[in-house]
Amino acid sequence: MGKKVLITGFDPFGGEKINPALEAVKQLDGKVIEGVEIVAQEVPTVFHESIKVVIHAIEQHNPDIVICVGQAGGRTQVTPERVAINIDDARIPDNKDNQPIDEPIHQDGPAAYWTTLPIKRIVHEMKKAGVPASVSNSAGTFVCNHLFYGVMHYLEKNAPHIRGGFIHIPFIPEQTLGNNAPSLSLDLIVEGIKTAAVVAAKENEDIREIGGTTH
Repeated sequence: MGKKVLITGFDPFGGEKINPALEAVKQLDGKVIEGVEIVAQEVPTVFHESIKVVIHAIEQHNPDIVICVGQAGGRTQVTPERVAINIDDARIPDNKDNQPIDEPIHQDGPAAYWTTLPIKRIVHEMKKAGVPASVSNSAGTFVCNHLFYGVMHYLEKNAPHIRGGFIHIPFIPEQTLGNNAPSLSLDLIVEGIKTAAVVAAKENEDIREIGGTTH
């Protein structure tokens, strides 16, 4: 039996017409790569609702791995996240005008959850595939971190055999025509997420190499 990976991508937010996270995961939906089945789920950029949608998808598909993907405009690389923190502190409103400030995601939850994906191995393999990548040590305090924390909390309590994590991706070029923000092609982003899915499905153990960053 091959492994199944659920990947999720947010809808556009913050005035953008496109979200490369959603565009990338849609390209991988239904693919079987090296025996790894990938299923994709669109997620609303909405506090709490996003967690409910992904929990429903986990219960529907029963994956071995969950990888949530989100846009981080300004980053130059594909960045698997190390840690989710138990706080919402929204710089802008979500897609339903919620803007929580300094609120815990789960009142009874721990301060943080570590990813259970082999993130340094994933970064290593992304680079081998020609994808700019690095480990990130902050998923922010918007809906991306919110979903990452909520999914890890659910898995810890209900399905500890399922491993999960989050990957941030840069803008794609069409989003940067009116500004100087860095971007990465959608093809490279898709290649990075595909690599992450296959590595996470096949490898439980991470590697030990330098990978600390300031973000």
